[in-house]
Amino acid sequence: MDKKLCVIGLGYIGLPTAVMFANSGVQVHGVDINERAVSLISNKQLHIEENGLQERLERAIDEGKFTVSTQPVEADVYIVAVPSPINPDNTANLEYIRQATASIVPFLKKGALVILESTVPPKTVENIMLPELRQSNLILGEELFVAHSPERVIPGKIFEELINNDRIVGGITPESAEMTKELYQTFVQGEIHLTDATTAELVKVMENTYRDVNIAFANELAKIAESIDVDIWEAIRFANFHPRVNIHTPGPGVGGHCIAVDPWFLVELNPEESKIIKKSRLTNDGMPEFTAQKAHKLMKEHGIENGRVAVLGLAFKGDVDDMRESPSTKVIEELQKLDIDVVSFDPHIKQLQHPTQTITLEEATSQADLILLTTDHTEFKALNPQTVQTKSPKPLVFDTKNALDRDKWEQAGFDFFKLGDGKNKSIPAKGLPII
Repeated sequence: MDKKLCVIGLGYIGLPTAVMFANSGVQVHGVDINERAVSLISNKQLHIEENGLQERLERAIDEGKFTVSTQPVEADVYIVAVPSPINPDNTANLEYIRQATASIVPFLKKGALVILESTVPPKTVENIMLPELRQSNLILGEELFVAHSPERVIPGKIFEELINNDRIVGGITPESAEMTKELYQTFVQGEIHLTDATTAELVKVMENTYRDVNIAFANELAKIAESIDVDIWEAIRFANFHPRVNIHTPGPGVGGHCIAVDPWFLVELNPEESKIIKKSRLTNDGMPEFTAQKAHKLMKEHGIENGRVAVLGLAFKGDVDDMRESPSTKVIEELQKLDIDVVSFDPHIKQLQHPTQTITLEEATSQADLILLTTDHTEFKALNPQTVQTKSPKPLVFDTKNALDRDKWEQAGFDFFKLGDGKNKSIPAKGLPII
């Protein structure tokens, strides 16, 4: 393809997308307002962690197909991949979308294509982007083409899913959609489905909201299971043998840039008709407090007052370095509200990014009364409990992700507890009640 591509936003989605196009032979210029990120990338260094990204970035730059700066340039196609977070009141913050769109207007030329990849509330293209793009004085749908093609990838497997996943493309006109489809066919092997922009916006938000509602259901089941002597992980596994059942798994909360955010877009859009969605969001947002309260209760019932908790995991999901909306950080806040001393460790967070963070696992656990696992990193699953040193001669372990081997940890002398498990209860020290 001889068209030049300009990608606005070089984060977890924009950078992999940019180098994917560059590796496919497209001339790409990447833009980010973060000067440090631009400096690192230009020197073939990463500011984010993603499998396969380092070698792909090096190849893109070495072949002369990828350049970066803090300012847009003239191009045939623009991809906007900037954050769309929520405000403290859970309303959508679309200022990054607006600013990114405005930044490319001076460079737009007749025949240009603008694609929004960010996940956004329905009507964002229509209400936020198009008013800015009209400043170019190009006729929308005739001289300037616009589409929404939301990313549908998971951190840790971005390149695999960029290639193999089906893609949704919604254009402001059929021609806009067709032009976008042709672009992504550069590397996409999955089917590309065409629709209008607002439908595409809704589809992506629906996908993440479905998962959020399902997780909220699992979290409610976990609480119920604890009260009726059932291991919810076992029960969910059995239920999912049914051909039409797919219950997700519980946990200490929901994090990341999508599932923890996108459902609020629908609540804001239509509060009266989004009751289940809002209730699910509140349920999942309440899990960090539930987790902290349970950890506090475990320590009290084992005679520990104002002890220390070692939180294992700061990233929002296993095997990534992404802390956006991470429930782990919210669990830490709730523990601190209970006057509990907290230290944390995450093997994927290389630089110290949290006040409680330690450099090594040993630092985190050596003086801990309770080990609280909140992220199911492979490194934690593979831990040999015989080598884990703690303050207490019979320390507590609270696994919120069903990631640890109960038998191994109990054989190593730990009292083991698991979120949603009312069936298998460790026997506490003599004279203390069983929870």
